[in-house]
Amino acid sequence: LLQEVEALVSHWNLYINLGGFFACLFSVTLFGPWSDSVGRRPALILPAAGMALQTGIYLLVMYLELHVAFFLLGRILSGLTGDYNLILASCFSYVADTSERRARTFRVAVLEACLGVAGMVASIGGGQWRKAQGYINPFWLAFAASLAATLYAAFFLRESVKQKKEAKLFTLSHYKAVYRLYVAPEHPSSRWKLALYSLAFFLIVTVHFGAKDIYVLYELGFPLCWTPDLIGYGSAASYLAYLSSLVGLRLLQLCLEDTWVAELGLISNIAGLVVISLATTTPLMFTGYGILFLSMAPTPVIRSKLSKLVSETEQG
Repeated sequence: LLQEVEALVSHWNLYINLGGFFACLFSVTLFGPWSDSVGRRPALILPAAGMALQTGIYLLVMYLELHVAFFLLGRILSGLTGDYNLILASCFSYVADTSERRARTFRVAVLEACLGVAGMVASIGGGQWRKAQGYINPFWLAFAASLAATLYAAFFLRESVKQKKEAKLFTLSHYKAVYRLYVAPEHPSSRWKLALYSLAFFLIVTVHFGAKDIYVLYELGFPLCWTPDLIGYGSAASYLAYLSSLVGLRLLQLCLEDTWVAELGLISNIAGLVVISLATTTPLMFTGYGILFLSMAPTPVIRSKLSKLVSETEQG
């Protein structure tokens, strides 16, 4: 029975993630270039509101005991407004707008460390809360947080784009701008760098986020058979890599170029994943999480490199 449940969970996770991915593929490439013209605030308001809508649908599913397919509907609707990916893209564009080139890598790393802190708090606190009161109350907090983010972006956030201009939203020109960025960049010599950095970033992020669901399924099954508490602690340990990578990046920048810091981060990631894949005991699993201490260093370096290769009007 447990194996059937695990298989069903993994299948629906796949459907939900794919639905969100394809919806985001359409929306992020539309809203990102659009934000270069109209400003970052609209590109932050839309996904935050979409995530509030998604959480609201999830709450309805739980209260009314609807079919799990409605989770997919909520994910697709959130994806069409940009979802988590557009929030990240807009936040990193905001940092690029407001930071100097030489300090950009560390600023981006600080922003990524915020993701780690939030993930740790959610993993530990959410796990205990879920154990005490079930799933519904934590989702109410997620709903309130999404609404608060929407209101903050709408009424209190200062705009970072200095020279805004009117631009149509639903037009192919935004997709053409993304195409031109790689085919005919402002500096022709940067074409291959843009393509290779983007490919590297895609592979790293795919491995990082794709492995998270696999971690949970592996920890639930034999031979680990973790409880929800342990799964929460394991998730928190994985998010700790954001903070340790920030500290490691800052220290290593004193004696190494950013590119070499990224290489060390990739080695940390490979070694940690190898240990986790072979882990048959709880201590060994946490050892694997510990070896990932520098695994998040490559992403801020690549984001910073990409940001420096394009003009100030192409950060979105």
